Amino acid sequence: MPEEPTHRAALLVMGCPKVPVQTSLVLYLAHRMKKAGIRTIIAGTPSARQLIRVADPDGHYTMEMKDLDATIAALANGDLPITESYVFIHNDAGISYAATIASLTHRPVTAIIFGEEAEQISHEITFPCTVIAEPAIHNPIPIKIKLEEAAPWDA
Repeated sequence: MPEEPTHRAALLVMGCPKVPVQTSLVLYLAHRMKKAGIRTIIAGTPSARQLIRVADPDGHYTMEMKDLDATIAALANGDLPITESYVFIHNDAGISYAATIASLTHRPVTAIIFGEEAEQISHEITFPCTVIAEPAIHNPIPIKIKLEEAAPWDA
């Protein structure tokens, strides 16, 4: 049973779903936040959103899903108030999304970096944010463990 709702609104940002762990990690984080009463908005590319829709057709884990470009426009216009963001990153484009969201919202951003080049990509971040990095490709457990240690749903 969900706890009392908070006034938190978390944005989960997905880029290209080329690396398999992204979908399961987004669903896991959305589930934990929903259970904690945190409004959770998933923004992503069309193909990333379709993977989530297929994996969670009845919306058990997801609350809201939005187009990534439309979400950035809404943040720029001040039409989407959020308290925090979690950006799933496996390439330079993901870093750009995280930097853009940090700049637009002035709210905490967590960069969740995965894929073969996770360590190198983590060194490219030059803006303030929390970094969770693991060279996970197919196995989401190492990043899941790091998310559980951070427990953003309890903050």
